[in-house]
Parts: sequence; structure tokens; C-alpha cells
Amino acid sequence: MRKLVYYIACSIDGFIGDPEGDASAMLGLVDPEFLEYLTTEHPDTLPTQGRRALGVDDVPNKRFDTIIQGRGSYDLALKEGITSPYAHLRQYVASRTLGESPDPGVEIVADDPVGRVRQLKAEDSGFDIYLCGGSRLAGELIDEVDELVVKTYPVVLGAGMPMFGSGSAVHAFEPGATRTFGNGIIVRTYRRKR
Repeated sequence: MRKLVYYIACSIDGFIGDPEGDASAMLGLVDPEFLEYLTTEHPDTLPTQGRRALGVDDVPNKRFDTIIQGRGSYDLALKEGITSPYAHLRQYVASRTLGESPDPGVEIVADDPVGRVRQLKAEDSGFDIYLCGGSRLAGELIDEVDELVVKTYPVVLGAGMPMFGSGSAVHAFEPGATRTFGNGIIVRTYRRKR
């Protein structure tokens, strides 16, 4: 069975963005070393327009063939006029309010995102599922998250959106690989303890 992987950027104090979801304070810390890591190790997690701009649009997916994200994350692309932000992946957006999808390449999951993720995990595929965010959706899917890849940026936001926006029970994960970059970003991997 394939895994649901929450691949997320956060501040030192565990926020994925300010109270409105703006994460631009972290984007300024991406330097050439970290950008190379992203384009070589995780090119499938980059939005399609970013892949094109970086010259890696033709790089095959390494880990993911499917993405699920919340309405707030998807709205960031829509505000830029982009209706299919991850065209190189099968795209699902969990939203009870969006209604009809603005793009044929994006499926809206209006009800039961947990059930939809379980269906996706049961598919026969050599690729995993990328949980992009946001906070509320990650909170709803916490029981389905098999792995965390946490990119911790060396900033303190003080307040904002937590990684998991829900009052859920304690969930144990085992530490995996850790990688530190010269700009202070630390990427840590955790696997769910079963």
C-alpha cells in the first residue's frame, strides 16, 4: 500500500504560515544549495510553473504521482490565475465550498477526504501521495499520514497556522533522516509508529 506523505515547510515554532496562511517569510531563505536539493530530490513537489522556471519540467516524478491539498493552499494558485498548479500530478482539492472544479485536471473532494485518501492509498502504484496542506486538511487526515517530511526554516513567526489544525490525540512518529543546510534549514523525516 502506498503512503500519504505530509511534505511541509514550517517555522521553528511549528507554523506553516502566518494567521492568513502567508509563508513568504520562509521563501526568502531559499538559496542555491537548498534550491538544488528541492529540484534534484523533490522535483515532483514543486508547482508546475516553478518546475518550468527552474528548467526541471521534464524531470520524471521521483516519489509522488498524486497530490491532495486544502482549499486555502489551492486558493494561492487561483489568486495567480493558475487553475492546475501541479499539472504533473493527479490533483485533488478538499473543499466543501468550492463547488465545481475550475480545471478538468483538478478533482474536488467535497465530502469525506479521509475516505478518498484511503481509496488512493489502496491503488496499485509505485508512487506515494503528497499531502501539500493546509493545516485543517492535515488535521483531518492525521490518522492517514504515514510519513512527515518537515522542512524547518530558521524563523519564528510567533503566531499562525499550525502544521495540524485540529485538537487530535497524540500520534507517535519515529525519526528518520535529517539534513541540515548552510542557510539554517533542516529537513527531517518521520515515519508513523505502528
